This record gives sequence, structure tokens and C-alpha cells, in this order.
Amino acid sequence: MSESIQREEKEHAPINWGVTAVLGLTFFVAITIVPWYGIVHGYSAWAWVFFGIFLLLNGIGIGSGYHRLWSHRTYDAHPVLKWILAVMGGMSLQNSIIIWSARHRIHHRDVDDNDKDPYSIGRGFWFAHIGWMLREYQSGIIDYSVVRDLEQDPVAAWQHRWYWTLVLVTNLAVPLLLGWLTGDVIGMFLLAGIARLVVSHHVTFFINSLAHMWGKQPYTDENTARDQHFLALITYGEGYHNYHHLFQSDYRCGIRWWHLDMNKWFISTCALLGLVKNRKRAPQFKILRARLNMEFKVARKKLENAGVSAGWKELLEGEYAQFVDTVKQWQQLQMERVQQSRQKLAERFETETASLAARYRELEISLKMQHKRVALLTAQVM
Repeated sequence: MSESIQREEKEHAPINWGVTAVLGLTFFVAITIVPWYGIVHGYSAWAWVFFGIFLLLNGIGIGSGYHRLWSHRTYDAHPVLKWILAVMGGMSLQNSIIIWSARHRIHHRDVDDNDKDPYSIGRGFWFAHIGWMLREYQSGIIDYSVVRDLEQDPVAAWQHRWYWTLVLVTNLAVPLLLGWLTGDVIGMFLLAGIARLVVSHHVTFFINSLAHMWGKQPYTDENTARDQHFLALITYGEGYHNYHHLFQSDYRCGIRWWHLDMNKWFISTCALLGLVKNRKRAPQFKILRARLNMEFKVARKKLENAGVSAGWKELLEGEYAQFVDTVKQWQQLQMERVQQSRQKLAERFETETASLAARYRELEISLKMQHKRVALLTAQVM
């Protein structure tokens, strides 16, 4: 979309006064009245405690619930957990599960398409972060056809029907009640109510904006999504966005044990408690293949810029030829696996499945070793 077309659309797109008022008013209170009240009167320890608790619950409700459970169906949740996530996510005031998921699925389907992606980073940081909500842009129109499955989900359907009641109860009634019980009504409402809500909003908004601008692209450069450790820390793990955009059906965003992915840890803990099952993971070979493919791209650019001898380039191309051959072997194994799954001889199937598993492991080891060789080759050249 050209700048002139964007400018014309902005001029004609009506302002969404409801969203603008809520986001604008809460942000104004958070940066003026909240600090003023803290300096003049101070906040009770209980207000700070519930600020932290509600902020964490909102992050889990959006990340583990809205995002990984309902938008991408990366795992199955017990009804009790689904109800909890629906309430926690609704409290964050980011619309219902159905509407949030509809826009997010379209974002993945049409990522970086300025005409279709609801919050395309191609239209600038401000638009992707918050601007897309302030006006009724064509790209933000809700397409319910992509969430027919969620309309049949009793929890999502209930939350969609009673969304505003849920918002008022969790954002007004609950903080005021807690404030009355702890003797700090105003402080609890300002800190655990307003300030928490604003922080929760912008933490999520950073995924739409900064996570498409700041960080590395270790798995794909076919879209603008990035991986960034600090962003992952403040967004409960959602900052590993480059991985997520390529492997969106994986319940993890941070795949290493040390990756700062709180939602991954939450989902895994719930699995231990029997509240989660059927967690989906991307095949290890596909992850290695994507990463190594990007490393070859980076290595080729470095070799070209370094002006090295043809011998180094031939060495790299030899590694790439081996990489392509390994991928072909894996694809052949996939075909064999499909054929075996159709056989009715259980004994033969079990025996050959064990053989296939061993061959899969061999190919994964081959890619891991090649990853080390390509990294070493690139380092030596530079």
C-alpha cells in the first residue's frame, strides 16, 4: 500500500471513539494521577501485590489462552483451565477470545500485507502498536469465517456473549472490593486496576510492533517477525516471534530450556497437573532445517562481502549440497512413514517404525553437525 493510499484511507477511516477513549483515558490516568497519588499518598503493599498478580494473570490469559490455546490450538485444555484463562484474558480488556483470535489468525495468514494484515508493521511502528485500533480501517474488519471452530467452543462463545460484563466485574468490581477489604480503595483501583491494565495493554502491543522490528531472524526472513530475549522477558515468552511465525502450531515460542518463555512453563506445569494434554511441537528436523537454511543465507552474504577465494565458496556450496541431500532423505522417510501407517500388519509396522525413528535421529544429528561446520566456516572467513 503506497503512502498516498494510506493517507487517503486514514482520512476516510472513521475514528473508533470507544477504543480511543478507553486507551487514551487509561493511559492519561496511568502517567499522571497514578504517580501523583503514589508520591502524595503512597500505595499499600496489598495494592502492589495485586498489581503484580493481576498483571501476571493477564499475561498468561492472553499468551497461554487467547494466543496459544484458542488462536493456534497448540494444546488441549481441561474445561476448568479454559474457564480460568477466559476470565484472566478477558480482564486484560483486549476484546473477546473470538474477535482477538480472528484478527490474529488473519495476521498470520497475511503477515506484512499492508492491505490485509490488521496490524502490519509495514505501515509503521505507531500503526502496528496501537494506531490500527484507533480507526475503523478496512484491514481491521473482523472476518468471523476464520473462527467458526471457536464459535462452537462453549467457553469462547460464553465469554464473547458476556464480555463486557466480565470486563466491568474484573476491572472495576474486583479492584474496588479488594481495596475495601485491604483499606486502600483508591490506591488499589489506581495501581491494580488502571496502571496494571495499561501495562498489560502495551506489553501485548509490543508483540505487534517491536517484535516485528527489533531482534534476530534465526529461522526465516520471509516475514518481519523477530526473536528478542529482552522482549520475551517482558512479554511472558511471546518475544520469540520469528520462531512462532514459522512454527505457529508449536505450544512453545522459546524452544530451549533456558528461553524466557513463561507461558511455555505455565502450559507444561498444567500438563503435569493433568489440565493440559496433546501439546504440539514442531518436528526437530524441521526446526534444524529452517535454522541451517538461514545460516547458509548469512554465510553466502558474508563470503560475498569478504571477497574470499573461490575455495571457500566451493566448500560452502559443498556443505549446502549435503544439506539438500539430507533434506531429501528426510522427505523420503516421511513418505515411507505414511506408507507404513497404512499397512495393517501391526508387527511389521512396529519393527519398521523403530527403524525409521533411528534413521530420523541420524538425519537430525547430521544437521546438527553441519550447523557446527557452517558456523565454524563462517567464523574463520571473517
